[in-house]
Amino acid sequence: MLADLLPVLARGEALSRDQVTFAVEALVTEAVSVEAKADFLTALARKGETPEEIAAFASDLRARSLPVPLDPATRAREILDVVGTGGDRLGTINLSTCAALICAAAGVVVAKHGNRAITSRTGSADLLEALGIPIELSPDESARALREHGFAFLFAPRYHPAFRQIAPARRLCAERGQRTIFNFLGPLLNPARPSAMLLGVPRPELCEPIARVLQQLGVRRAMVVCGRVDAGHDGQPAFLDELSPLGETTVAEFYQDRGFHVSVLSPAHFPLQPVSLADLVGGEAGHNARIARALLTGEDRGPRRDAVLLNAGAALFVAGRAGSITAGWELAADLVDQGAVAGKLRSLGSA
Repeated sequence: MLADLLPVLARGEALSRDQVTFAVEALVTEAVSVEAKADFLTALARKGETPEEIAAFASDLRARSLPVPLDPATRAREILDVVGTGGDRLGTINLSTCAALICAAAGVVVAKHGNRAITSRTGSADLLEALGIPIELSPDESARALREHGFAFLFAPRYHPAFRQIAPARRLCAERGQRTIFNFLGPLLNPARPSAMLLGVPRPELCEPIARVLQQLGVRRAMVVCGRVDAGHDGQPAFLDELSPLGETTVAEFYQDRGFHVSVLSPAHFPLQPVSLADLVGGEAGHNARIARALLTGEDRGPRRDAVLLNAGAALFVAGRAGSITAGWELAADLVDQGAVAGKLRSLGSA
């Protein structure tokens, strides 16, 4: 019973590996009540999840996902995901998805894992669908798309059938105003098992622990970021789950050829135009798709372009396609201006 784990969590003790496996089994079992699942998730969140617990939950849940049958040649390449946890509630345009498409145009294999909007008005699935890019690919179709086009969108509900038994408990927790471990888990469950990740989180103190989780999951190259923006309505700083052109970005990163490193990245290092948070706010899927198309075809050359290039530059660096974020920025700008990204959009729409 999940109730047996509540005293452990109430004492502030971390769950053992076996206890996590037991909890996952209970969470995906229909016979366990929604209330019992919600009570467990609430107690775990109130204790505070350790990197080891998050990694164990991610590993067990990813093992239950539908695998993507990649051929050996594709698996041998660097496979990238560019993704945010969501939760910053700032309603910005889809910077991660735009960056992912630029990376695909650069020849990087991109397995984009995502969903429809949950905490924003337009999720990655909503945007790609509005751009005419298929989002309901089967595992076999995704494997073929990655092999032939270097890009596939892995629509989370299609790849994680076990989540049907967890969703009601998540909704109950949300009704109670309680976040859960699943706020962190989404980006960690990519069934293509990417080797490189640019992952955004909504609070800077999450960067290091989530990067540690990625290490434990076997990711070879990663950057976990949280960017500061203008002060919120209460005078407190607000944060983007992206690299920010508006303020300093906390970065936790690791690569095969060098160790773990945490730093703060200043926007002063980049040729940014003056920008405000209002410049980056998006809307419904059709609206965001029009913005994305203008950015990716080079029509929009304003401050939104800089935000996209900043994140694309970091993603190209993480994927090993550029030697620095600045070099990645320059490569991304060239790909947009030379029409390579527009061409990738057309090819993906007809795939």
